[in-house]
Amino acid sequence: MPTKQLPANPDLDHLKFQAKDLLKDHAAKEISGAQRLREFHPKCRNATDEQIFCMHFSLSDAHLTIAREYGFASWTRLKQHIERPTLSDRLTLPHHERIEDTLFRRGVELIDAGDVSGLRLLLVQNPSLVHRRVVFEGGNYFRNPSLLEFVAENPIRHGVLPTNIVEVTRVILEACPENSAINETLGLVATGQVPRECKVQLPLIEILCSYGADPASALQPAVGHGEFEAAQTFIRLGAQPDLPILAAMGRSSEFLSLLPSSDAGKRHLALAFAAQYGQADIVGALLDAGEDPNRYNPGGAHSHSTPLHQAALAGHLDVVKLLVQRGARLDIKDVLWHGTPADWAHHENKTEVESYLRKMIR
Repeated sequence: MPTKQLPANPDLDHLKFQAKDLLKDHAAKEISGAQRLREFHPKCRNATDEQIFCMHFSLSDAHLTIAREYGFASWTRLKQHIERPTLSDRLTLPHHERIEDTLFRRGVELIDAGDVSGLRLLLVQNPSLVHRRVVFEGGNYFRNPSLLEFVAENPIRHGVLPTNIVEVTRVILEACPENSAINETLGLVATGQVPRECKVQLPLIEILCSYGADPASALQPAVGHGEFEAAQTFIRLGAQPDLPILAAMGRSSEFLSLLPSSDAGKRHLALAFAAQYGQADIVGALLDAGEDPNRYNPGGAHSHSTPLHQAALAGHLDVVKLLVQRGARLDIKDVLWHGTPADWAHHENKTEVESYLRKMIR
């Protein structure tokens, strides 16, 4: 689930009220509250709604959940961000401008400039730099990156990559062939808009995998972000598509052969992907197999929303009708923006879908 963004001038008392409201939602057995706890409280990971409703939660539990909803590791860190902010807490700045480590910041500047010789010299003179990480909080990801992860331009900082970014990446990999961040970097490249638009996504995938990155580690994130060319590259490089990947790609015969032996987690994710990408026959097969259309999607698949939200957003009218006919509720609101599937269709100007959903509500 994406993290929430703090306002420009966050109020700690308001955040405390949010924590109290979360406890009220839990006591009232609100499924949106259960989803927030499942996503952001460590003791709720993989728990069902009913299991979460049976758990005891204190105010400190609610504080932790709220802090993590906003991208902070703890309530203490969230308080420090508000009461005693440092340079790294200036969330309106691009990430490279929030780096307090001057040597690390110089490395990022050389990456962004495409300065291969300068970067190579810096790493020779400072061999430990390739192992360092910086800490960013207040965001959805990119919270503890090493130098290598900055080659992906994800999150977007400049909106462009140097034309020689593959050679820049090679310099970092040569300085540390067994880089601990290589799989994280692969995932950032595979899900990044800028690498694709700059036509370096596939060459970056190739070089990272040639140095040992696992293509299977980034296959699901790539599919979840609609990066199917990257996904196909991972499959070519040896990643094996599982049930959710086959569902997203509409590979029905292979999907149906795996469905009987797949576990509940794979089926849940497969329904989310099939609805998102308009695979009506696969949605139908999953519903026939007992999948609940009214569960929030799992992590990695827009978990703030339901399958009906995603189908409505994309304008997949056939999938929307199928889900509604099979019992999908029209009144469930997403966790972040509190919109119904009809609201999501309206937001994306999917007028036919919106009209159908509004008519069904009446």
